[in-house]
Order: sequence, then C-alpha cells, then structure tokens
Amino acid sequence: MYANERIETMSREELKALQLDRLKKTVEWVFEKSAYYQQVFRRRKLKPDCIQSLEDIQKLPFLNLATLHRTDVLDILTLPLSSVMRFNLDIEASGEVTKLYTKNDIQQNVEMMTRCLIAADVMRGSVVGLQGDLADSKFLDILYALESVGATVVPLGTDYRQWLRLMELVSIDTLISTPQLIMQLIIQLQATGKNIIDYPISKVFCINTSNIQNPLQQHIQDRMQSTVYNMFAPPEIGFAGMIYQCSEHSGLHLQEDCYLAELLHFDSEEVVTENDRMGELVITTLNAQALPLIRYRTGQAVRRMSEPCKCGRTFIRIATPYTKS
Repeated sequence: MYANERIETMSREELKALQLDRLKKTVEWVFEKSAYYQQVFRRRKLKPDCIQSLEDIQKLPFLNLATLHRTDVLDILTLPLSSVMRFNLDIEASGEVTKLYTKNDIQQNVEMMTRCLIAADVMRGSVVGLQGDLADSKFLDILYALESVGATVVPLGTDYRQWLRLMELVSIDTLISTPQLIMQLIIQLQATGKNIIDYPISKVFCINTSNIQNPLQQHIQDRMQSTVYNMFAPPEIGFAGMIYQCSEHSGLHLQEDCYLAELLHFDSEEVVTENDRMGELVITTLNAQALPLIRYRTGQAVRRMSEPCKCGRTFIRIATPYTKS
C-alpha cells in the first residue's frame, strides 16, 4: 500500500527532474531570503543560476552541526516570524537545536510521516501507542499522521505510571517511541512482575535521533518479539521519517522528493558516485520553507543500495554497516 502512489512509485527520470526543479527553487529561495546563505554564497561568488543539473550541487558549500550550533537560527530563517506556525527546541547531548516550521512545512511533514506508517501497514483499525513528549515537534507530526490514516492513537506521554495504566486499559498493537523509552517501558513492566511479550504489540517504530540504526534495536526485537521499523530523526532535520523502513525490511528508503542525498568519501569532500560503496550521508532539503539546509553532513555511514525494493517504491534505499541485507 502507498500513501502517495504517484510520488512513491515515480520513475527515476521523473524523480530526478522533480528534484532538480525543487533544488533550483530552494537555492533561489535561500539566496533571496536567508541572511546566512546570502553571506555564504556571496563569499564564494555563487549565484542561483549556478544550478543547472543535480551534479551542480557540488558547487555549493557544506553545512555541519558545529556551524548550525554557532549560527543564529534567525539568520538562516527565510521568512518573518509572523509566518512561523511552530517553534521547537530540541536539547541533545551535542547541544540545542531550534527548529521553526511554516504551515507548509508541517503539512509536508505529516504527508511524509503518513507514507512511513502506511509502508509498515499501519492503517485504520490499528491501535497505536505514541510514547514521548508531544512538546517535541516530531511527535506532533506522528500524531497528526496517525489520525489522518484513521488509526486509534493512545498518547502515552513520558510518565511510566501512565504507560503502565494505559497498557492495561487499551490493547495497543503498535508502539512508536525512541529506543531509550521503549527500554524503560520494558524495565518498568518487569519491575511490576509483568512481561512486555504478554501484550499484543506486533509492530515497534524506533525513532533514532543520533544514528540511523540504534544498537538497542536488536535487543528490543528479541525482548518484544515484534517487528521493528527504524526511522531516522536527526534534530537538525526536524522530522522523524526522512529515512524509514517498509514492510520488506531490506534497507531503508529516503524520501527523495523532499531530500536530495549525496555520499562522500570519508574525511573528504569527494562524492561517491558508485552504488554499494560506503560513505558519509549528506542531505539537502528540497521542500523545507522556513529553515532549508543545503549539503548538511549528517556524519552517518551508509551505502546506496543498487537493487530496487520489492515493495515497488522507487525512492533509493540505503543500508548502514549493521543492515543485514
């Protein structure tokens, strides 16, 4: 099943044409609207018309987490604050990340999250426990997407007493959370003499903020005996499903209509052009309105898989060093 079959099964030629069109518009947008990118482009004597092909993105400078931390978010912002609909502060071990969203940004995020859910066969009739703080923007996106597909949503919050009570009241068949909170749930149940395996949870979505694949995933899968789906949610991107797994569980899909991916040779700025070679993942947002990111170095080691996915989605698949297939 697909949430947006036209986009998710688009031919590679059509998809690349869409990416190029959106890349041109993004570069023009930041050059005109963002004080940070105006300064960066002018320093390098770059103009928007330098982008005539997808390969031309290599003319643009990279962005990394250290630069984001020392740059005022209002310098990157492309719109007046009156156009911002949502403000989110994410506090990680590496530092604080502030994200701002317009109405269009939120709508796009909910659309992409709906794709992630339907790719894992979450639909009307599913009963989904959403474990996390709804003050976190990515959990709001998930909540809205779940409601849009007609699933029954059980907001579990972050208090273990509420988790335990709601687990007794409602037969949750799907759990969406971070690996850390899932482990806390398993431990709290165990402390009360109960076992997570006795609950009817058949699917678990792990929202990974630091790495595409969390080392706790295998342990969670073994303890819960449920199918585990990975989603990569770096705070800098501000969305939970940029990279996600379908029901085939063969690598992870990247939502290419909204993100342009590059791979770099490690400790280098040279682009990896071959499939099935490991490199550092670099992301450019193609549809972000408030805070576009151009050539953001994620620090994630991945390889681009060469074979198409059996699910029929034409988005590229990537694999981490720990992916089995």
